[in-house]
Amino acid sequence: MPKTLFVFSAASGAGKTTLMNKVMPGFPNIVYSVSATTRKPRTGEIDGKHYFFKTEKEFEEMIEKNELIEWNKVHNNYYGTPKFFIEQKLAEGTDVALDLDVFGKINFDKVYPQAIGILILPPNIEELEKRLRLRKTETEETLKLRIENAKKEIDFALSKGKYQHVIYNGDLEVAAAELKGIMEKYSSLKSSIQSGS
Repeated sequence: MPKTLFVFSAASGAGKTTLMNKVMPGFPNIVYSVSATTRKPRTGEIDGKHYFFKTEKEFEEMIEKNELIEWNKVHNNYYGTPKFFIEQKLAEGTDVALDLDVFGKINFDKVYPQAIGILILPPNIEELEKRLRLRKTETEETLKLRIENAKKEIDFALSKGKYQHVIYNGDLEVAAAELKGIMEKYSSLKSSIQSGS
């Protein structure tokens, strides 16, 4: 059976991490793609497990050698998806999950057009703003910027992105059941978590 690449994208505050943390443990055959980055490791992060930590020079060499499927510079740090990791996991017969922004997904599709795109969105912009405010991690200025960026990302994803599935994450249980069904449809191993558990 051909192995599956799952690409998750979401606007900030859509609840993607909570949703994935609820569903993904039921799919032990699916591995998360490990990204390369030039940002410094945080406490407890392990090179090769959480990220491939690179110097700026090393990362730029990877770009030059075409060793990245997609890459971007965010907040003065590079982030990218190494080709070797995806190829290795697919060769091992493993399904792979990736977390890419809506712009990275466009570039990823050029290399892997067969990837299954899953877009996770808040039920509406008002709910998104409410969730971001509840985090209490933003100033009013950065909050407004995040909301504007989220609107642009959502518009771009819905008009130009290639997503086979869109999940509106209003009710976590409903969204989790929907995501579980999608994963089971494509994954080579069915979920080990029964519905309703």
